[in-house]
Amino acid sequence: MQNLINNVKSGAHKVGEYLTPVLKETKFQETGVVTPEEFLAAGDHLVHHCPTWQWASGDESSAKEYLPKDKQFLITRNVPCHIRCRQMEYSSEQEKVIDDGEDEGWVDTHHFSEKSSVEEKVSEMKLDEDEDGPTATDPDSDEEAVDMEAFAESGMLEDAATVDVASKKTKSAGGGEIVSTRTYDLNITYDKYYQTPRLWLFGYDESRKPLSVDEMYEDFSADHANKTITIETHPHLPGPPQASVHPCRHAQVMKKLIDQITEGGGELGVHMYLIVFLKFVQAIIPTIDYDFTQNLAL
Repeated sequence: MQNLINNVKSGAHKVGEYLTPVLKETKFQETGVVTPEEFLAAGDHLVHHCPTWQWASGDESSAKEYLPKDKQFLITRNVPCHIRCRQMEYSSEQEKVIDDGEDEGWVDTHHFSEKSSVEEKVSEMKLDEDEDGPTATDPDSDEEAVDMEAFAESGMLEDAATVDVASKKTKSAGGGEIVSTRTYDLNITYDKYYQTPRLWLFGYDESRKPLSVDEMYEDFSADHANKTITIETHPHLPGPPQASVHPCRHAQVMKKLIDQITEGGGELGVHMYLIVFLKFVQAIIPTIDYDFTQNLAL
């Protein structure tokens, strides 16, 4: 049933993207969206500072005319995923209530951890759905994408500047560290309808065998599976569908971060979009350790 819903959403999105004109004038500071040219600039900046990311052309028949043929999307391969989300260490002593709602509200579960990282903090935040109803207005989503807005509202952008995702470890039930490692290929495309980047993921087990959909969902935050993350056809690559972080809230989150930095006397240049984007998306995929090689100077 969920696959049918995702297919319907994907079809509606393709129609909306086809009918949406290409954004020509910058609106980054005003709304958090980017033009294809700004996406390219941000991609070049990411590739320069994070060499594991590279531009790719994809299937020629799926090339977008508003992007260069050799820069259709960004890709990084063989990203390690050492543990499942349910295995992340948790302690009630590390909790701090961010938003004290009537029921659960938002809880920062790793606030007092000495080596806590942004993805560990945000991925466990729980939104009280009774208090905060659906707000997404996109035509292909009938439920709220519980996504990265908590990152902006909880003031954790400074923590993102020093995040070290490679240090996460956990213990198995027998007491030993888990050594078998899944890997993921990650792609960033430009979404013409939402006018923002979009992240795609495809996972493999320790033998490089493709993961099933259910297995990939083990590596995504439970609060985001089947909501923020959907399984859809990749716009540039043939083959089986991939997991994708739905972009319906990306612009709002980026706008909040722009405003935060501006209020602090700084400025977020559009070339930094993907660096920041990858940091707050980590909340959804906290155990997939992709490249963080550049700190944010605020």
